[in-house]
Amino acid sequence: MAFRQALQLAACGLAGGSAAVLFSAVAVGKPRAGGDAEPRVVEPPAWAGTSRPGPGVWDPNWDRREPLSLVNLRKRNLETGEEELTSRLDHCKAKATRHIFLIRHSQYHVDASLEKDRTLTPLGREQAELTGLRLASLGLKFNKIVHSSMTRAVETTDIISKHLPGVCKVSTDLLREGAPIEPDPPVSHWKPEAVQYYEDGARIEAAFRNYIHRADAKQQEDSYEIFICHANVIRYIVCRALQFPPEGWLRLSLNNGSITHLVVRPDGRVALRALGDTGFMPPDKISRS
Repeated sequence: MAFRQALQLAACGLAGGSAAVLFSAVAVGKPRAGGDAEPRVVEPPAWAGTSRPGPGVWDPNWDRREPLSLVNLRKRNLETGEEELTSRLDHCKAKATRHIFLIRHSQYHVDASLEKDRTLTPLGREQAELTGLRLASLGLKFNKIVHSSMTRAVETTDIISKHLPGVCKVSTDLLREGAPIEPDPPVSHWKPEAVQYYEDGARIEAAFRNYIHRADAKQQEDSYEIFICHANVIRYIVCRALQFPPEGWLRLSLNNGSITHLVVRPDGRVALRALGDTGFMPPDKISRS
């Protein structure tokens, strides 16, 4: 009965949009002896804020860069009124589009016990060469390469960067591989400890917030940026950027050396132009390990 009442309240749209909150907070549980379903409260993911729209509703301020959220309306000059507000909003608006290329590292020696020894295999080095050639063939003016500090990502970056002379490289620990969030549905062959989700998840979420957002208002031209990192990180970022449930990240699959292309428009809208593209590689050069 409690669940039915919640649905009725949601349908009425109480409190200007509370329906979304009710639908996202209540889920059907196992039936009780009386026949009614026992409701259970579903905790939101760690990244979710209390004002996040319900499922399927796009949050235009997902990166906290919506102009209205950047203007202090309390300091508004009552004499100039709307003109001043419009001017301040225009000053905060993004003008350029960001093109974000997420590259998964190439194949590496997975059996090495130490991370520093998990170097690229001969095939992995070939894959990086092919990825570098593909990026260079696009004819784009890349602004920078940001890469994970892990050995396999560093080596992949070194090979790719040879094909993109003059593009600066920046290393970061934020993009290191890890367990972003417990996947749904779960898998039996890969079960990190809860503390790993807790620690890695915060770091990978920090990487998303730090690197994936609309352009700064001062940026005048479109940018083309390369991020060379890991499958788990890329899959999580894609889900977050598209506002898909991040718990579904493990449902995506990425080949080694693949290219994923995200576009972030000035108004904050996000489009996925390519996911794990390796069509530029011969079939015998494709791997997923």
